[in-house]
Amino acid sequence: MRQRRFGRLGWMVSDVGYGMWGIAGGPGGWTGADDAAGNAALDEAAQRGCTFFDTAWIYGRGHSEELLGHLTRRHPDRQLWVATKIPPKDRSFPSTRDSRLADVFSPDHMWEYLNKSLQNLGSDSVDLLQFHVWEDSWAADPAWQGPIIEMKERGLVRGVGISVNRWEPWNVLEALGTGLIDAVQVIYNIFDQAPEDELFPACEELDIAVIARVPFDEGALTGTLTRESTWPEGDWRNSYFVPENLHASVERAEALAKVIPEGMTMPELALRFILQHPAVTTVIPGMRSIPHVRANLAASDAPPLGEELMAELRKHRWDREPTEWSQ
Repeated sequence: MRQRRFGRLGWMVSDVGYGMWGIAGGPGGWTGADDAAGNAALDEAAQRGCTFFDTAWIYGRGHSEELLGHLTRRHPDRQLWVATKIPPKDRSFPSTRDSRLADVFSPDHMWEYLNKSLQNLGSDSVDLLQFHVWEDSWAADPAWQGPIIEMKERGLVRGVGISVNRWEPWNVLEALGTGLIDAVQVIYNIFDQAPEDELFPACEELDIAVIARVPFDEGALTGTLTRESTWPEGDWRNSYFVPENLHASVERAEALAKVIPEGMTMPELALRFILQHPAVTTVIPGMRSIPHVRANLAASDAPPLGEELMAELRKHRWDREPTEWSQ
């Protein structure tokens, strides 16, 4: 697998990482999680050279972190980079313009969940600690800056990141200017190309790592959804793929399918499109089975897409505004 430099932190990480929401299960997540299958997929990824693993406390309420901790202990001879996230105190995903920092990331809350994450991971430190939501109006507030500085100084945290709200890649630019943020996690895929406008140039200028999440647009860019798709009760996709979103997503995926080169799958195309951009450090597809791991990691070694195909993919940009269902 190819590796890329993780911004100014200087780590070398696999350009295809592992997004761990889907294997955690629990309330508000993806149904169908199975620890045996999840552990097998994680082991396969590590053995094939995947080195960047992204989790969060909210994924299974700590269970995903526990799975990652077990993985690192099963592979003590491998450098596996661990990234996790502090959940918003008010449990609102995403935050809004009315969200107050004191209600979302108060200092005591930040310390409480750093300690919970360290306990779940079975570690004395975490490589990358991220804010799971963000409002850029908080950027200059010392209430979050002070704890972050102390966490770094004490060696509890090696790097700090922000996971940007869905379809709001602009909502982090002020925070990047503080000098305290080492990485940005943002939705970037064939449909969601807006990070290229302002965010990616800023990250390149400041040497900030970019973690591309939701490469398959929550499943739309796998080509497997239909206008009749439903999921088991309790699966968050039922609330995300409301008819308005599901039908539009399927229509756009059908249009994209017409330009996929022979012998290539839609997920492969989706990953290779993301990896084409030099600002992207790593992309983190969710993977719950060994076949998915093998297929997704193979994108790392694939050659660049041709200019003509990239130009065609640019036409599939879909600029969306956050709604009550976009979470």
